[in-house]
Amino acid sequence: MRPVRVDRTDRWRRWTRVLSVRIVRSFYFAGRGLWYLLRTQRNARIELAIGIVACAIGAWVGISRAEWAVIAFTIALVLILEGLNTSIEAAVDLAMPRVHPLARHAKDLAAGMVLLAAIASVAVGSLILLPPLWKKIFG
Repeated sequence: MRPVRVDRTDRWRRWTRVLSVRIVRSFYFAGRGLWYLLRTQRNARIELAIGIVACAIGAWVGISRAEWAVIAFTIALVLILEGLNTSIEAAVDLAMPRVHPLARHAKDLAAGMVLLAAIASVAVGSLILLPPLWKKIFG
């Protein structure tokens, strides 16, 4: 009895189907992580709301494409750091149920980086949005 020969195109179809299922699952897990961040972290919701307001102001005053890119990158940076802070806090809490000075330093450092990014984003947003906003309102 001869073994059944699998056609190359059939093998390719199965491989691409497996690959597409893996990609869909990856997006599902990433979306689940984003949902967890927004559901459990009050600061992430506040930062997202401020980002939406900044986008609305940018649309109203008509900022350039380059300015849109900077605004979008800044909003994403703050939210990414908030997500990293949340994951660091969860990992540290899992590894060190009791308070340890190094665990505290790791959590404080991650929170400090989010604060630094938030302050920088206010500066970036002010530099980009305030001049055209002032001109649109006052003249």
